[in-house]
Amino acid sequence: MADTFNYRIDHHGSLVRPAGLLTAREQYARGETGADALQEAERAAVEEAVTFQRRLRTTVVTDGDFPREDFRSAVLDRVSGFRRTGEETDGLARWVAEAPPKADGPPMADGAARFAELTVIAPKVSLPSPAYLAATCFDPGLAGAGGPASARELGEALAEIIHREIALLVARGVKLIQLNNPLLLAHTSTGAAAPTALSFEDALAVEALAVAPGERPEGVRVGICPGWTAPEQVDRAAAARLYTAVPADRWVLPFDRGTAGELDLLAALPEDRDACLGVVNPRVAAIEELDTVLTRIDAAAEVKDLEDMALSPSRGFADTAGSPLLTMEEQRRKLVLVETLARYCWGNEF
Repeated sequence: MADTFNYRIDHHGSLVRPAGLLTAREQYARGETGADALQEAERAAVEEAVTFQRRLRTTVVTDGDFPREDFRSAVLDRVSGFRRTGEETDGLARWVAEAPPKADGPPMADGAARFAELTVIAPKVSLPSPAYLAATCFDPGLAGAGGPASARELGEALAEIIHREIALLVARGVKLIQLNNPLLLAHTSTGAAAPTALSFEDALAVEALAVAPGERPEGVRVGICPGWTAPEQVDRAAAARLYTAVPADRWVLPFDRGTAGELDLLAALPEDRDACLGVVNPRVAAIEELDTVLTRIDAAAEVKDLEDMALSPSRGFADTAGSPLLTMEEQRRKLVLVETLARYCWGNEF
């Protein structure tokens, strides 16, 4: 697509938190400091993150998720109706919807406007997708006690909130918006996906509501990351249904293992959609061999026009604030590799 070149060097948005910010969060949690001190620590950390990304010559800049606990918090912290249970699932705190969701102000737009002022590079924001939150937060035991009647109902309410938020973000200068749903790719497997509270068809309908096209300035992209790992065997018809049902501009796909499943997911993508390939693995400290990754990209270029692609790591570097996948130096090396690969593919024409 015409503006893909603006965002060739991408990342998911979540970066390793600096030690000073983690200390500030701990002090706030213990009641040793107030909210003002924590917000100042977050502001300083975001400024450093923007400088860090600029020096990497990336083509997008995020706030690193530094003001948030995890990649879902932009919604869960600012939308009422959710309750933390005290349990964990897959390393994430479990939340349930005990009432219809209602936005208590813009989840991300105010903070995004502030960090957008710090950079001339395209600001990017990542949000949890409404279908993901509905699938993981719906509790049927609460349906008769004030909670949403179904996961679909919860998802549709969240989709309205996120759709409005996308419009606000665009109005405040954000150029690239990414919705994350780590559950979607399981539905494109030839095998049976693990059951969730939301069916595949309902998930597609909910995601489509959130990213429904509106008036967007030229150069704005709304993308979806449908998962961190490709199925070993992909049902091409299911993948095509995913892409055609949800009108996202960009699909952020895992592409760091060199499997047939990764290539099948890319081959099923319609010609008029961008692909951002997650070509390096943030779970492994070792740096990938440049020639190995370039060979994978060459294979991708045989099924998708290289001009409609971008590169990134295959997931964020810290799903939760206190659980980074790599050290800050290892993270830097991975991001440098993404930048180097992009220069090999497209030269300096972005």
